[in-house]
Amino acid sequence: MSFEDKAAANMAAGLAITSEGGRYYNGKMTVFVVLSCIVAATGGLIFGFDIGISGGVTSMEPFLKKFFPEVYRKMKEDTKISNYCKFDSQLLAAFTSSLYISGLIASLFASTVTRAFGRKASILVGGTAFLAGSAIGGAALNIYMLIFGRVLLGVGIGFTNQSVPLYLSEMAPPKHRGAFTIGFQVCVAIGVLSANLLNYGTQKIKGGWGWRVSLAMAAAPASILTIGGLFLPETPNSIIQRTNDYQKAEKMLQRVRGTADVQAELDDLIRAGSVSKNINHPFKKIIQRKYRPQLVMAILIPFFQQVTGVNIISFYAPVLFRTIKLSENTSLLMSALVTGGIGTVSAILPMILADKLGRKVLFLLGGIQMLVSQVMIGSIMSAQLGDHGGFSIGYAYLILVLICVYKAGFGFSWGPLGWLVPSEIFPLEIRSAGQSITVAVGLLFTSLVAQTFLAMLCHFKAGVFFFFGGWLTVMTTFVHFFLPETKNVPIELMDEVWREHWFWRKFFDDVGEESKIQGAV
Repeated sequence: MSFEDKAAANMAAGLAITSEGGRYYNGKMTVFVVLSCIVAATGGLIFGFDIGISGGVTSMEPFLKKFFPEVYRKMKEDTKISNYCKFDSQLLAAFTSSLYISGLIASLFASTVTRAFGRKASILVGGTAFLAGSAIGGAALNIYMLIFGRVLLGVGIGFTNQSVPLYLSEMAPPKHRGAFTIGFQVCVAIGVLSANLLNYGTQKIKGGWGWRVSLAMAAAPASILTIGGLFLPETPNSIIQRTNDYQKAEKMLQRVRGTADVQAELDDLIRAGSVSKNINHPFKKIIQRKYRPQLVMAILIPFFQQVTGVNIISFYAPVLFRTIKLSENTSLLMSALVTGGIGTVSAILPMILADKLGRKVLFLLGGIQMLVSQVMIGSIMSAQLGDHGGFSIGYAYLILVLICVYKAGFGFSWGPLGWLVPSEIFPLEIRSAGQSITVAVGLLFTSLVAQTFLAMLCHFKAGVFFFFGGWLTVMTTFVHFFLPETKNVPIELMDEVWREHWFWRKFFDDVGEESKIQGAV
């Protein structure tokens, strides 16, 4: 039977996992792979939970009074200070950014652990570190203890952000890889929503210790991930990369795909694994010319994700709402509804559309939507909010609506796709290194934005929205011209999309590459 006849027979039986390039893998959606990916995706819960918690507690008056008295004094007593500058404190920013700096460093170490010991090992390390950090944060007696807890939380996030997207992209069937991997971002959004609702409840606790409950409750999602991680299977890709036990990898692949006939996919995994085992220093390898397209994307996509301005909303939504003269209670509730609710609902959309419409369409639509809303928010704040006084209630709620529009745009585009695309574009031999670079760059610029945003808000005032709007213009243009479409392409055959791209194809020496692969098999 010819290849085309086999493919037709597989499709008729409903078992074909296809790529647009015409390569067919047998398989179907299985309960085993769905459950495994749900457990792994909870790694996003701890990331989202921390984003929501840190933004909320930094606007709670008892928390500020205990750890950041200067900020509390400016907020409550200094009537001469600008609305935009009341929360400008490098120490307060350090509380937020310390996590991301430690996460950056941890993500680079996570690459070695993920490559040598497997994706599961990194997930477990991340969950355990996050558990320890939540305990120390909730019990903090001084600023040093508080920031040390944040550092441990950062270690947890560095490991999980590096390993979970890889795990999901490797376990998922190619035609559903977008939906599976975007599950990570859905969990991030659920974590943000849960944290903000928790903050809304705990800030009402009499005695001013509600912030301790918020920080300590980070142990809940970390426990889910850590306990669930103990039962996770390792991906077939990782088994082949770390061992020569092809029989074990074949059995796992059969279980994951729900069929005994997995030879075509196994052959591609073995070929990729053979190349991977010849690479001793993947961080040196990734800077070679033939990996230039993937390296550029590993740097620019997480960078662009952070300069969308999302951290204005995610980290400092309660602070922003206090700036526009909403009460502490109202600002926390609005933060919960906007950053969590809208983010969760909108993140579900790309799970349905990313594998149908493609990644680029969602990137472009989301970029335009965020740009328009950012410009409108900046214009209104520039015209209506001075250094002193406040908004009329009408303008305050108009900004709230525009923030919802912005958050929805991020939720179906740069939020989930910023994790999905980098996790699927690297060949196996540099995959763990590439994902570490993606996470490290993302956390680097997350920490920089977290550390500088309060000062930017103070000095740029409403102009900060135009600053991020300018970056949205740049990144949307870049995606249009330089990002190839990757939907439905098997992960071990992803090189083909770069070879066919009008710009990136010049970085490939087809003859040399093919001879190397043949020699490695």
